Amino acid sequence: MKDLMVIFRRFAWKYKRVFFLSILFNIITSVFTIFSFAFLIPILQILFGLDDGVYHRMAWDWHNLKEVLVNNFYYFTNTLIADYGATTTLAVLAGFLVGVTILKTMTYYLSDVFLLPMRHGVVRDIRNEMYAKMVSLPIGFFTLEHKGDIIARISGDVAEVENSVMASVMSMIRYPIMIALYLGVMIYVSWQLTLFVLILLPIFGWIMGTVGRKLKAQSLDAQNLWGEILSSTEETIGGLRVVKAFNAESAMRSRFEKQTQQYFNLCNSIQYRLLLAHPMSETLGTIAVAVVLWFGGSLILSGNASIDAAQFIYYMVIFYSIINPAKEFSKTGYTVQKGMAAMERIDRILNAGNPIKDPEHPRTLPEDSAGVGSEIELRDVTFGYKEGQEVLKDVSLHVNPGETVAIVGQSGSGKSTLVDLVPRFWDVEQGEVLVDGINVKDLRVKDLRSLMGNVNQEAILFNDSVFNNIAFGVPDATREQVEAAARIANAHDFIMEMEEGYDTVVGDRGSRLSGGQRQRISIARAILKNPPILILDEATSALDTESERLVQEALEHLMKNRTTIVIAHRLSTITNADKICVMQDGKIIEEGTHTELLALGGHYHKLVMLQQG
Repeated sequence: MKDLMVIFRRFAWKYKRVFFLSILFNIITSVFTIFSFAFLIPILQILFGLDDGVYHRMAWDWHNLKEVLVNNFYYFTNTLIADYGATTTLAVLAGFLVGVTILKTMTYYLSDVFLLPMRHGVVRDIRNEMYAKMVSLPIGFFTLEHKGDIIARISGDVAEVENSVMASVMSMIRYPIMIALYLGVMIYVSWQLTLFVLILLPIFGWIMGTVGRKLKAQSLDAQNLWGEILSSTEETIGGLRVVKAFNAESAMRSRFEKQTQQYFNLCNSIQYRLLLAHPMSETLGTIAVAVVLWFGGSLILSGNASIDAAQFIYYMVIFYSIINPAKEFSKTGYTVQKGMAAMERIDRILNAGNPIKDPEHPRTLPEDSAGVGSEIELRDVTFGYKEGQEVLKDVSLHVNPGETVAIVGQSGSGKSTLVDLVPRFWDVEQGEVLVDGINVKDLRVKDLRSLMGNVNQEAILFNDSVFNNIAFGVPDATREQVEAAARIANAHDFIMEMEEGYDTVVGDRGSRLSGGQRQRISIARAILKNPPILILDEATSALDTESERLVQEALEHLMKNRTTIVIAHRLSTITNADKICVMQDGKIIEEGTHTELLALGGHYHKLVMLQQG
């Protein structure tokens, strides 16, 4: 119950109106149920002649409400028998019973209807909050997590919360109300028998509780393993070409089957415990009814009971009716534990810290009045992804407005890490990164990144139309602006040759396009954004000669009047750069123009000679 209240406070309080309406209709339902059972007493007395008393109409008296209600009900019943006979009276009472039952089922239905917006709304809100959190978290968070496991949390774990926790909300509302009202009636009819029941039921409740103690831990293990299974599936699909090339199908299949077998064993163990709840509760409930039947019957037979036989039968009906809500209420404990295990995994995302934060008092960047881009400077920057493992060591770099600076070096030298620090994908540990003389940590993240356009080695496209991919991040872009950007990027002609032109859906990650086409759409996206700073991360390294020529032309158009940092794999593409920085082991070891570095005869000269063959 405590876990459920935590979720209610966090996610469900905004739905409190429908929540309290559901409580109201559950109370009405329970009252109608009790009232319908009350008709059993006169029906039994008429059938078996158990009451031969004479009743007279009594005036309403709130101090003796029970006596007045019982007396007037029997007066009404006896009057009907005297006027119309016992058979007609039974028909009237049966009709009342049907009418009350119809009202009861209607209020029962409404109690569920009012709760549905809360149940599904909470699940929607959790998913939305998870997605918002995921897109706000730094890139570093996802380097430590498997993509498949993230997908498992936003899909399977949230579904488990809905099926376990939110589905149990109805039970947690309805059954305590029913139990409380039924107990009130039982105390009203016979407090002696009810005292005996209240001693008996907690014993059975404790026995039920011992079965589900390990359920949450097992459910958490199962959810973690399901995340691993989805991660393996995602990795296999992404790397299927490599799997087949290395004849590794059987090895991958064996690894996957081992994971699914572990999941199979865990699921069976969890279900064994869940399935045990019903027979246990059924058995314990029957034992409780039998014990109360024996105890109450003994009191009546001995003449020591404060109720007659008909009232005792009514009491037993109410008591038997309380057994099912008690059983269901106890089972919700198992169900909630499963859902809370899923919620624990969800909270690993929702509660994840984000070190990339806006400053309390952000500074404002000056406008680029000259239209030649922004100034970038790294001062004595040292950075590592893990403590004690430095990727960049005391790096300093100055890029003037409108300059093109190329970063070259062997793989692992720190090139991509260096450019990732400029848009604050990571924060530096030592030193400063400045844009137009302002430390990037003193700017709003959104303002900083709005200055920059990125074209990466792998063009990231979404499973959407060509138009929406180019206009990504520029929501008010017109058709004319998108087409103009595509023309500059040498993309317009091939787009118009596609079956639906700019409305053609490019497929998952742009799978319907060639590498060069994807890259030119990515460049068109950057052109449309029109950023003062451009970051090119090996944008042509994976292309064939013809595609590279077209992309290079598009890049030259894009780089005009912009501050550009280029990570280059093919050195022939950066010969015209204003400055070339050579990196090795996290340091800039050479700096100058293409001609100056060749004349120096150092590391850059060796790289050029290696590529020229």
